[in-house]
Amino acid sequence: MDYKNFQTFTAEQKDGILTVSINYGPVNVQGQEMLADLSSLCLRLERDRSIKVVVFESSNPGYWVCHYDTNLLRDMSTEAVPRKEVQLLDLQSVLERLSKVPQATIAKIEGFARGGGHEMALALDMRFAARGKTKFMQMEVGMGILPCGGGASRMARQTGLGKALEIILGAKDWDADEAEKFGTINKALNADEIGPYVDALAERISKFPADSIAASKRAVYASIDLPIKEALKEEAYQLFQTTSKTPAIKRFTYADENGAQFDHNNQKNWEQMVMDIQEVN
Repeated sequence: MDYKNFQTFTAEQKDGILTVSINYGPVNVQGQEMLADLSSLCLRLERDRSIKVVVFESSNPGYWVCHYDTNLLRDMSTEAVPRKEVQLLDLQSVLERLSKVPQATIAKIEGFARGGGHEMALALDMRFAARGKTKFMQMEVGMGILPCGGGASRMARQTGLGKALEIILGAKDWDADEAEKFGTINKALNADEIGPYVDALAERISKFPADSIAASKRAVYASIDLPIKEALKEEAYQLFQTTSKTPAIKRFTYADENGAQFDHNNQKNWEQMVMDIQEVN
């Protein structure tokens, strides 16, 4: 698959990992150019089974994605639109598509990620931020609107209602450590730690079957929206999607026939066992 000809970022594949480096000077603004690039990227990822993990980082110092292009917001309707006529905004549609790609997606944030930039991070599966470099904000309420790239919809799913409203209504900056406490990121890391941490996680995930990764994403995302009984049915459904496409049965058979599960040393070393068994196909 060709990952070239983007305006706002470059994309480089190494084995099962695609690294997307955002660089759209001067501040990585999120305009129509970036949305077009993200849409094009999603189209390719949806068809590419060789990519298991996508890491989104920035090569523009000080910025991840600063925010949505305010010039585009000047064109919003000043008339209230009836509920039955409302359609998804471009930013919502693109970020929702990004959230549903079959690969695991990771945000490695070392700069400003405000407004639509933060909403883009929320649309990814996992988020890690560097201490001393990262600032987050949802400034929309202060501008007279509300987060409208999925921020108002996804925030409480990460933080709970009270924290979501504190973030949105406060319209203040928060840093990496505060983000970890809020729940908007997975982990805050020192600047010299974030690269190795994300690289190791991406490398580990990239060794696993693509169908297992995609099915796990579908089951976990469904669990947010469905009653528990329906979520469990979705979990079971996705299980059989994986066993029909991956070497799972061969791997369980190998483990059983070799007595692996009854060995004390193996029980102590499942973290490495999971990697070793990738050779069974």
